[in-house]
Amino acid sequence: MTKKRKQYSAEFKFRVALEAAKESKTISELASEYAVHPTMVRNWKKQLLGTGAEVFQSSPKRPEREGVQEGELYEQIGRLKMELEWLKKKLSRSVEVKREMIESQHPDLSIRRQCQLIGLNRATFYREPVGETALNLHLMRLIDEQ
Repeated sequence: MTKKRKQYSAEFKFRVALEAAKESKTISELASEYAVHPTMVRNWKKQLLGTGAEVFQSSPKRPEREGVQEGELYEQIGRLKMELEWLKKKLSRSVEVKREMIESQHPDLSIRRQCQLIGLNRATFYREPVGETALNLHLMRLIDEQ
């Protein structure tokens, strides 16, 4: 049976990291005092010193704007997915029509991506249909005459 990892609160981590940053006690002393591993104390101290400048940034509303923008982006992704599925349903089933839609010299979309978007197997795009041989055409003409 595995032992469940202990979860520490952000306040606890901050308190321990702050004491480690003060350097009034060694990391080993702090680790034994708070009953945590010394590596955790070192990591928390490093994290506090590395991200401490972010506390004094002037725009506290920034995460809210990012959350709103992220929501708008997810909404746009969903809308684009729905529109793509709708286009795929309305698209002709004919392989020839789909082949003609592919622009091999498109500056932004590769042939692979274009084939994915319209639901065409890439090998089908590259495959050249083989015409009938002269012998087969002659035999078919004879059969038609009979």
